Amino acid sequence: MLSYFIILLHRSWRMFLAVSKVMLPIMIIVQIAQEFGVVDMIGRLITPAMSLLHLPPEAGIIWTTTLLTGIYGGIATLSGLAGSADMTAGQLSALCAMMLFAHNIPVEQAIVRRAGASFWSTSALRIGTALVYGAAVSWACHLTGVLSEPISFEWLRGSATVADGASNTYLAWAQATAFSLLLTFVIIAFLVLVLDALEKLGITRRITSAMMPLLRISGLDARVAPVTTVGVLLGLTYGGALIIEESKKQNFSARTRFLALTWLSLSHGLIEDTLLLMALGADVWIVLVGRVLITLAIVATLAKLTDRGNWSTATVPTKQSP
Repeated sequence: MLSYFIILLHRSWRMFLAVSKVMLPIMIIVQIAQEFGVVDMIGRLITPAMSLLHLPPEAGIIWTTTLLTGIYGGIATLSGLAGSADMTAGQLSALCAMMLFAHNIPVEQAIVRRAGASFWSTSALRIGTALVYGAAVSWACHLTGVLSEPISFEWLRGSATVADGASNTYLAWAQATAFSLLLTFVIIAFLVLVLDALEKLGITRRITSAMMPLLRISGLDARVAPVTTVGVLLGLTYGGALIIEESKKQNFSARTRFLALTWLSLSHGLIEDTLLLMALGADVWIVLVGRVLITLAIVATLAKLTDRGNWSTATVPTKQSP
């Protein structure tokens, strides 16, 4: 039993080292930007756009970082802006849904392109869906009063335990940053434990089986549904690699690849990423159920549109030239 937990801790530590290489530089950049007033300037510039989504300017900064670096980069920015970010539970859920729909675009969509779908069309689809869904959720919560309770992010920086006792501003920032990184490691270790338990108990396999009919309803080829399901649950990188591998064996059509990769682009990492953002306070109905239903509707619509042309029988090479 002890060796089992040691193995999980080693795995968690490796994952933490990987994400900290993203988080720590962003935390430093955000702090420097705050010191020189860059964050305030960016906030003023994007306030009109964010107001259309009924989100605060900080949400725009967090999401922009997420688009370029990934969810952990967005969390790092949120941690850096914890003192000024002012959101309700509904706004946080809308922001988290936007982060889930569209993150790490340069890397992930490069994988999608390698697997056989357009970089620009899938990127535009992810960003457009994130904006529309985020605005719909935020305004719906505002107009109905649902999830209207304010959310505090001070716990991300541990201000109550470390920063208050520091007389030097930079020392306080260093302590708060160290606390945020420690908290990140604890969350990662918890997720690793939960995911491993789900796998050993067979729950992951049951979720995979439950997802199969849903993917087929959306219009996906039955042959690509199994590998798409794995990517939907575990991540786009893994799912994209599987599609590339299976395409060599089964020669999937361009349409089949496009629909499968659209599913993966909009909804992937449903277990780990969802649990991570729910830990911040996001609502499960918005970041999981709503996200999957929107993805289903979009892919089903695209399946009907593309079924009318010759695209359904065309094939594309596995590797595209740059």
